[in-house]
Amino acid sequence: MANRKLPFFPRLSGACLRLVFGGLARVRTEGLENIPASGPVLVVINHASNADGMLMIAYVIPRFGRTFAWPGKAEAMRWPVLGYSMRHNGVFGVRRGAGDLESFKMARQVLDDGGVLAIFPEGTRSPTGAMQEAKEGAAVLAVRSGAPILPIAISGSHRFWPRGKILPRPFRRMTIRVGKPFSLVTERGGDRRDSLRAVTTELMGHIAELLPPDQRGVYGPAARRDVESAPGRQIEPADASES
Repeated sequence: MANRKLPFFPRLSGACLRLVFGGLARVRTEGLENIPASGPVLVVINHASNADGMLMIAYVIPRFGRTFAWPGKAEAMRWPVLGYSMRHNGVFGVRRGAGDLESFKMARQVLDDGGVLAIFPEGTRSPTGAMQEAKEGAAVLAVRSGAPILPIAISGSHRFWPRGKILPRPFRRMTIRVGKPFSLVTERGGDRRDSLRAVTTELMGHIAELLPPDQRGVYGPAARRDVESAPGRQIEPADASES
């Protein structure tokens, strides 16, 4: 894996987690060649399990060769051992009740500096493994920053470590699929709320396409059809020269 640019702690974390997953599960990766080699990237991932972030650290970040920035709960940064690990794997704390503006500014700065920002747009783990309605922050970040979006779908993690379970269930299959980068822009005019809803649905649709049908949830084929004719929507592939 191309991890020469990574600091020591993310490399160590990835190696340790690969050993753990190697003994507890069967993990398959697809589409790693779609990862951009440089420049700002907004990584968007579905969220169905506590294992999702660990899978990214183990299998995707080493291929990127760059440290990710992740928004996380500020109070978790103070937890012994785990807080230390989170900080050194790129997690930045967002205070509860601080409002969306503060977290947005921190996230936007990562992209403006040419970094990699990873977000779970749904905001919380799905209790069933199927995609839930996403918050609109990821789409707003994508449109305002102009950063390429890299969709990643993780399937099967909800069977390996279901929400509400203290320990994972070993010997399950999980797949990490990396899609092709794309960009989102909105046209001026029209209803801003409708336009934002449409681009959010489009963004999540790129993740849903990488998932098996039973995990697409609210972003299945019906949602895709609804957004096709939405006003103020424009999708562009990312510049191939960046990948």
